[in-house]
Amino acid sequence: MVSNVVKRVAAINDMSGFSRCSLTVAMPIISAMGLHCCPLPTAILSNNTEHSEFFFDDYTDKMQSYANFWRDLKIKFDCIYTGFLGSEKQIDIVKNFIGDFKTEKNIVLIDPVMADNGKIYSTYNAKMCDKMKVLSSLADVVTPNVTEACIISGMQYSGENISLKTAEIMGKKILDGGAKTVVITGIRDNENIVNFICGNDFCDYIKIKSAPVYYSGTGDVFASVLCGALTNGKNITEAVKISSRFVEKCVLYSKKIGIYPNEGIAFEKFLGDLVNITQENDKNKD
Repeated sequence: MVSNVVKRVAAINDMSGFSRCSLTVAMPIISAMGLHCCPLPTAILSNNTEHSEFFFDDYTDKMQSYANFWRDLKIKFDCIYTGFLGSEKQIDIVKNFIGDFKTEKNIVLIDPVMADNGKIYSTYNAKMCDKMKVLSSLADVVTPNVTEACIISGMQYSGENISLKTAEIMGKKILDGGAKTVVITGIRDNENIVNFICGNDFCDYIKIKSAPVYYSGTGDVFASVLCGALTNGKNITEAVKISSRFVEKCVLYSKKIGIYPNEGIAFEKFLGDLVNITQENDKNKD
C-alpha cells in the first residue's frame, strides 16, 4: 500500500488551461495548504466555457480505468472533492468512486456545479440535476449556490437575495436528503455576500464584501480553500470563514487591477496567506 505521510485530496474536476477555475485553481490552492492534491480529470479544455470558443476533450471513458488504478494501489484519501461533472455517466462514476474510497474518517466535499442565477447550465438537463441531487446526498459537506440549493431542496427560485430564514429552510431540506452539512454560497445582501452554513443542530453565516462584477471560477476558489481547511482539521464555521475571507480579498484585488472577468479572480498573490494559515494551524496542533 502507498504510504500516507502527507494528507491527500482526490480532486475530481475538469482541467481548463486558460482561466482560473476547476483543477487550475484546486491544485495550487490545495497544495499551498500543505496537502497532496491528486487530480482525476473529467475533461480537458483550452479555456473555460465562458469564452465563445474552446477546445474540449471529454475524459469520461477513461475516468473509471484511471480510478481503478488508484483503487488497486490501495491509495487512501483524506478528502474526496468533486466539482463540475459533464454527463450522467460522469456523475455515476463519481458515485462509484465514493463507494470505493469513502471511509469513516475521510471527508466527501461536493460542489454541485450545475446552475446559477436561476438557470441550469447549457450542458445540464433535468435528469442530470436529479442525479446530482442523489450525489449530493452522499456529501459530508455540499456547497451549492442559491440556484443549486433550490434544485437540490426542491424549493422555488426567487432570486439571489434570499433571507437567512429561507436559507435555513432550504438547508434543512438538503440535510433531510442525506448530506451532513450544507454551505449555501453567494446569497446577496445589498453590497455584501452571505455564505450560510447549516448542520443538523446549528446554523451560522459569514458575510463578506462583494464587487459589482461576476468572475468565472470564484466558486471553485471558495470550495478549494474550504476543502483544504476542512482536510487540515478546521471546523466548518472556521473553514467557511477562511474561504470567504480569501475570496473576498481576491475579488476586491481583481476588481482593483482590472482582471478580465472570464479570466477568473487573481488568487496567486495571496497563496502565501494560505501557507501561513496552514503553518499556524500545524503549530497549534504541536
